[in-house]
Amino acid sequence: MKIWIDQLQKEHTLPSKAYYKLLTCSDADSMEYLHRQAKEVSLAQFENKIFIRGLIEISNCCRNDCLYCGIRKSNIHIDRYRLTQKQILECCQQGYELGFRTFVMQGGEDRVQSINWIENVVKEIRHQFPDCAITLSLGEMSYSDYKRLFDAGANRYLLRHETFNPTHYNQLHPKEMSAQHRQQCLLWLKEIGFQTGTGIMVGSPYQTIDHIIEDIRFIERLQPEMIGIGPFIPHHDTPFASQEAGSVELTLRLISIFRLMFPKVLIPSTTALASLGNEGRLKGILAGANVVMPNLSPSNTRKKYSLYNNKASLGAEAAEGLKLLNMQLQTIGYEISMERGDYKG
Repeated sequence: MKIWIDQLQKEHTLPSKAYYKLLTCSDADSMEYLHRQAKEVSLAQFENKIFIRGLIEISNCCRNDCLYCGIRKSNIHIDRYRLTQKQILECCQQGYELGFRTFVMQGGEDRVQSINWIENVVKEIRHQFPDCAITLSLGEMSYSDYKRLFDAGANRYLLRHETFNPTHYNQLHPKEMSAQHRQQCLLWLKEIGFQTGTGIMVGSPYQTIDHIIEDIRFIERLQPEMIGIGPFIPHHDTPFASQEAGSVELTLRLISIFRLMFPKVLIPSTTALASLGNEGRLKGILAGANVVMPNLSPSNTRKKYSLYNNKASLGAEAAEGLKLLNMQLQTIGYEISMERGDYKG
């Protein structure tokens, strides 16, 4: 197994059968070696710096009805909200004073927060905080809408493809959505010039190892600047409420594989990882992740942005908990970096 790991580190790709063996390997020593090699690659590229991004969850209203998502339009039990432009700018101001130089606007596909509205917000953030990076994670749009947001001053866009396999995609999403269109959106984002992020849910219902290998191949072709890998966590008000959560171990394994495939890519240690255990976020960093996204949203909305059960949003997961986060990172030899942390591939 170590031969495959060394080959991946050297050549940044493997035959599919080797990925299968890595993803199903039960040898603890081999997996420890995988994580150690990924950690060393990350340290060589970024030293012990962990880049922070201020997450602003702008709306939990969504036109889509994805079967796994707590803010799906069919969920009548959720307390819906939309942030105003003023609230978003106040979040940015708070974040700027704390040292953040990247803001991430995330939300559902909300028809009320129109492209005109989002464009104006992006322009105002760019005007007030010219030295900051603006990342958007607002779902599927047209090419022209993405272009408008890029021209308004947004730098990065996160759009997890969730699963490449069209049959599996259809098992997770309503019939109005398609894997092909999601992947087309990612190609548009790359073409326009966004630093583009994609990724998957690990352990989503009906997922197989073969599906994950298809995802690896798609990401290999896409060559994204950011890769978000998090475990599936069920939400109690969705059709998948009784499904088991995805494997933290397999998530960490994929983080390490992608770090060896893409030494310079930006990989967050996700809130979902943190939500499944106190050490989840730190384990992600030790597996090769180099980004964390503390929550800058107003405190009274954080629980309302409920994508899955028991989402972590307090303590080291909150923007105001940076001191605690830095103390945790220092226990494993890392520290917060206040740099923008742009991709330098």
